[in-house]
Amino acid sequence: MHGNTPYAGSPTADAQPTPERRRTLRRELASVAASTRELLSDEFVVGGEISDGDDGSLRATIAVQPPVGSVVSAGIDPENADADAVDSLARDLAASAVFEAKHATRDTHSSAS
Repeated sequence: MHGNTPYAGSPTADAQPTPERRRTLRRELASVAASTRELLSDEFVVGGEISDGDDGSLRATIAVQPPVGSVVSAGIDPENADADAVDSLARDLAASAVFEAKHATRDTHSSAS
């Protein structure tokens, strides 16, 4: 019963994102995606998505599909998306995707033995 109780109440009109905020978040998402693509080879597919959160706010997610292995993804914090955060997120996401590909390749070679 307690899990279904909306203690915070319903979203207010102020919680609705403005078109300008959506454009800004889209630019931030594109910046992270471009920075991530620069760090990876063409075999890695990078994409992003903006969606509406349950509380009426915007959520941005960036994802990388390595050539082998599972998709690696991360959320973008719209409040802390400065240039340093974009670079850090791009590096972390690229490293995670490379690690995932390496891990998947090692698992494939181990099971083939």
